[in-house]
Amino acid sequence: MNVSLISRRATRVAHRAARLTPLAAALLCLPYAVQAQTAAPASSNAAATPGTPATTASSAVTLRGIVVTGNPLGSDLNDMVTPVSTLEGDELTIRRASTLGETLNDLPGVSSSYFGPNASRPVIRGLDGDRIRILQNGGTSLDASALSYDHALPIDPLAVDRVEVVRGPAALLYGGTAIGGVVNVITNRIPKEPINGVHGAVDARAGGADAERGGSAMVEAGNGQFAVHADAFDRHTSNLHIPGFARSERLRNANPLPDGETEAKGRLPNSSARQQGGSVGGAYTWADGYLGASYTGYRSNYGTVAEEDVRIDMKQDNLALEGEARNLGWGIFDTVRSKINFSDYEHKEIENGETGTTFKNRGWDARFEAQHRPIGKMKGVIGAEFGQKKFSALGEEAFVPSTETDNAGLFILEELPLTASEDLKLSLGGRMDHTRIKAKSGDNERFTDASRSFNTGSASAGLVYKLNPAYSLTSNLAYTERAPTFYELFANGPHLATGSYEIGDPDARKEKATSLDLGMRFGQGTSTANVSAYYSRFANYLALGTTGVLRNEEGAVVGADGLPEYRYAGVPAVLYGVEAEGKTRVAQQLLTGADTLDVSLRGDVVRGKNRDTGEALPRLAPWRLGASLIYGSGPWGARADVSYVARQTHVPVADTATDSYTLLGASFSYRFKFSGLSSLAYVRLDNLTNETARTATSVLRDIAPLGGRSVKVGLRTTF
Repeated sequence: MNVSLISRRATRVAHRAARLTPLAAALLCLPYAVQAQTAAPASSNAAATPGTPATTASSAVTLRGIVVTGNPLGSDLNDMVTPVSTLEGDELTIRRASTLGETLNDLPGVSSSYFGPNASRPVIRGLDGDRIRILQNGGTSLDASALSYDHALPIDPLAVDRVEVVRGPAALLYGGTAIGGVVNVITNRIPKEPINGVHGAVDARAGGADAERGGSAMVEAGNGQFAVHADAFDRHTSNLHIPGFARSERLRNANPLPDGETEAKGRLPNSSARQQGGSVGGAYTWADGYLGASYTGYRSNYGTVAEEDVRIDMKQDNLALEGEARNLGWGIFDTVRSKINFSDYEHKEIENGETGTTFKNRGWDARFEAQHRPIGKMKGVIGAEFGQKKFSALGEEAFVPSTETDNAGLFILEELPLTASEDLKLSLGGRMDHTRIKAKSGDNERFTDASRSFNTGSASAGLVYKLNPAYSLTSNLAYTERAPTFYELFANGPHLATGSYEIGDPDARKEKATSLDLGMRFGQGTSTANVSAYYSRFANYLALGTTGVLRNEEGAVVGADGLPEYRYAGVPAVLYGVEAEGKTRVAQQLLTGADTLDVSLRGDVVRGKNRDTGEALPRLAPWRLGASLIYGSGPWGARADVSYVARQTHVPVADTATDSYTLLGASFSYRFKFSGLSSLAYVRLDNLTNETARTATSVLRDIAPLGGRSVKVGLRTTF
């Protein structure tokens, strides 16, 4: 990109800065313990109730309701120490959004980093970026989404069968980048159980605030021993329909547009997108294991919203190898699992047809787990994880240098019943990691050659106490450490997506946190409920804070018309909150002899602050409440939702408050069979009152509201 173009763009971004709210060896590694998604036949007459997890008619896309992301020992949800949420079946089909963050938004403790409709990562308990580990089938998929809010995840919810969300510290199993939680996106691209015959699914959908036109298809075939899988998806969206002005009233009053320019209204400029991709995979399966491989390709081109003439052209290619052997007849180990991922990621930031900066992230990661035979009543797993990634940002607007990161980790998890009835169980574990980060300056004078190494450790102790068949109590105490990322160490340049000049701390120390989580769960008949309270105390929370200095695009300090300087620095911090959800049946046989009416309630709140200054941590969700009425009658289903999000005033000095809002939604579904095919037809209505909603977790809260009133229709057919 030429210098004049950079200067024009930097000047525009500086003008907008005040209105943005900135802020080797391949060890065939194995986490089927991290994903264990074995197929199970589903009842052909299961009711399809929107918002209620339901199995589909095809065993190819039905996954057993066992949560394993947070525990490779395969514990059931009620035996887990850490809180876990899952999405699958009809509930996932109907609530799918364009991004993973928006799909998971509103789960207890989970919000979204919302950078418009095309780029959004999950935020768990106020933590985001490299404090949340995003997995695909238990393995890492390299990208650049944690580096900047405008960088999308190369994961499309259309191709997902199941999502598991572990809330709270999961660094024990997945390293420091899971200090806030884990999101595991699960598909069956490498079949793990025998498949007989041919089956598959087709999904088509249209509408919504972004006028989506999308669809996906999946087919699997096998002879009981060899199994193959193929899937593909394609999605087009237009500029997002919004209720009113794109810029907030506060921003329009504080920073009027120059003469001749008009305020964007009714549509969010530069928010259209197209995503497409697919996968092929296969496996050899036997009674006690499998061995397989898959290739996945992802392509995306989307507008960045913050700048009307900049688009991102993204691609990712991933090769995964995976295997598991169970019921071993020798040694101390009963089951071994392995997995290795190779990823090649690239995206270009294009302005008016010219490429400004190219981001690349290439590397591999491998994971190995071995579950030992019971030692008395104690069962457990030991494992190792290795990886390397080479990141580069090429172009005059790069604000981070090219880096190479190597990581190696060892972990152990043990579970021991403390009573003869096994109503009281103890979980203990630990992990050690070594991370080395090397930066290369290249031809950029803002960077220097540098290298840092970190040794980090994590440990946890948890208890699950079943008071009776309906109630159980959980507690978990964890100490976790996280090594600084390359951008927290070596950033030095204009970050135009957030309208800031970011500077890392090359001497940054590792982040440390001590966390306590307490919970209660209830389950009896058609009624379920759980509540969790948590407290995390950070000794060295790496925060990006403003300094009050202005810099131009070359880094020189200026008195005006510059980008605000933000620096990474370790501060003492605390995060705490409460989250709860429950569901119960309030009526049945209302209109027919077999219909039901359920009520679901949910709510959460998170608070965080710098313990030295008392200043709030940035981008925290305000307290939220939600309620749903869920009706089912045979093949018919209906759901009405209301979500209230409070005003957020607990913000840092440089941020702006957000107003409260209430969103109303509804969905209707009908399951039917025709010519041997099982289908689910559905209609989803969002933001029925067409209310303007701006999310506090977004750096673009003042220029990118959520979508307005919309209707989306879809049809999913399995065979």
